[in-house]
Amino acid sequence: MNDKPMKPRSRQQVYTLLVEIGRKEGDGLPAKATGAALMVYASGVSEEEAVRETVAVLKQADTAPLDVSGYGTLEEREAEGHDISDEERALMQRALDENAVIVAQVTPFYD
Repeated sequence: MNDKPMKPRSRQQVYTLLVEIGRKEGDGLPAKATGAALMVYASGVSEEEAVRETVAVLKQADTAPLDVSGYGTLEEREAEGHDISDEERALMQRALDENAVIVAQVTPFYD
């Protein structure tokens, strides 16, 4: 019998993140865009982990992440009174089910 105490399994949650990206060759943004804002749903056991995973995935996708703002979990957003659509909820559930980073919206910036 194993004498080690059972470590409680950390529960994955989905965090809503807003990521600002700059320009990088091959980033897929419109030619005249100076960057973009990405609305992202990312799973993680903490917001810090979700941010790290998101930045790593975005770098692999040839983008240049500059800044990440966290808006919390679904429960935290509901507690703050955010109106969360069924479509958003479905994307959050998908991020949780697939342990994934889902880019839900891309808003290019122009000068």
